[in-house]
Amino acid sequence: MAHDPRFDCGHLCLDFLATTHPEEHLDSAARLGTWITAAGLVPEGTPLDHITPDWLTGFRELREHIGQLVRSDLGRPPASRLFDLSLARINELARAATPAPRAVRADDGTLTRALDHAPDRTALLAVIARDTVELLTDPVARASLRQCAGDNCPIVYVDTSRGRRRRWCSSEICGNRERVARHRRRAALTRA
Repeated sequence: MAHDPRFDCGHLCLDFLATTHPEEHLDSAARLGTWITAAGLVPEGTPLDHITPDWLTGFRELREHIGQLVRSDLGRPPASRLFDLSLARINELARAATPAPRAVRADDGTLTRALDHAPDRTALLAVIARDTVELLTDPVARASLRQCAGDNCPIVYVDTSRGRRRRWCSSEICGNRERVARHRRRAALTRA
């Protein structure tokens, strides 16, 4: 069963990191193109038929580096070789030029956003890498990074809730599973 990509983690790079759960979202060029459009990296309707399966390697590599950086002690960068290597790679990818948007007149006369030309892999990776740099250098957002408390849920999100007490990536999914499990435990104790 294909799951829709999620965009509720508080940062584009964290939404990108979530493309591994509950299944791999980046398993084909078509699904990568769908995620790129859904994430807003390109305007709706931008042709992405130039994306090939070899793009997947670069995007998955970036995702691994992001995971290394945001999951390492969730907020405090450790002094480790892997962290330093991931940080260097993110910085390198962030240097590239991002897709250039422009305003164009639509058929009905309204202005809409389009790209100057089809974005290449390097430009799209740069958008995600720059968002990672923004997250890593924002002390408020870093202090609000949380790992979902749901069983086997790897989602990392920025907790912007009142009181900063959010426990789950999604109250409707992981939170509901936890409430159901708690109810079943109580019911089992009552029966025993």
